[in-house]
Amino acid sequence: MSKPPSVILLAGPTASGKSALALDMARETGAVIVNADSQQLYADLRILTARPSPEEEAMADHRLYGVVDAAEAWSVGKWSRAVLDLLSELRDEGRPAILVGGTGLYFMALTRGLADIPSVPSSVRDTIEADYLQDGETALRQRLADIDPASASAIEQGDRQRLVRAMSVHAATGRTLSAWKAETQPLLTPSDWTGLVVEPDRARLYDNCDRRVDQMMDQGVLAEVQALTQRNLDPALPAVKAVGLRELAAHLSGETDISTAVAALKQATRNYAKRQLTWFRNQTADWPRV
Repeated sequence: MSKPPSVILLAGPTASGKSALALDMARETGAVIVNADSQQLYADLRILTARPSPEEEAMADHRLYGVVDAAEAWSVGKWSRAVLDLLSELRDEGRPAILVGGTGLYFMALTRGLADIPSVPSSVRDTIEADYLQDGETALRQRLADIDPASASAIEQGDRQRLVRAMSVHAATGRTLSAWKAETQPLLTPSDWTGLVVEPDRARLYDNCDRRVDQMMDQGVLAEVQALTQRNLDPALPAVKAVGLRELAAHLSGETDISTAVAALKQATRNYAKRQLTWFRNQTADWPRV
């Protein structure tokens, strides 16, 4: 009889209830809960990113939550290396793991692989950054579409970091980013993991998003956002791109009143959940739904 998978990949959009489900599963099985959300890595925004509370973390072993300062930038590659090291330790201890989050690229790195792309010289990246600042996103996106349409279509509007990255890879290596990715191998052996997607119906999901924002306001999210904005960090850093940060910062700077900021935060959260829902339906169609 084959042994059951030692790793559960528990994915889903924000406010879908996946963290609560992971906690229930961990308490039943003794599994370690491992963060697979790119924003919950950062220590500065526990409330805004809906990280597990200290009380929830005390109920089960949680790893890779709030371990990175907002001034740092973790890539999917850096997260993947940290996770593989952690899973190796847990395997030696005979402990299962539940990887829970909403960052689809993290799950794809584990199940489909990461491209072994040569490092890009900083001079090349600086040149592409200068092009972005001079010509704008639309022009740079069109240039990428001409040479690498697959990458261009996969990068969301406003994602400067990934756009510059794709252009820089081509400039430095002479090959497109999509060509490098086509050579990837899964980081996890298929027999070692099973995937689940938490997928509420859309109306319920949106209601959950709105209620979560109300809870954030009650928990003091404004003070958390103010503390981060006062650091004057590079706006290109991942933590500074957290969903809702811009809307609440606009209120703190006097640009909007509180009711406008809360309404904008709710809309931004629903929009994000919708994008995640669509992504998981397209990219993990063969994973069971719960």
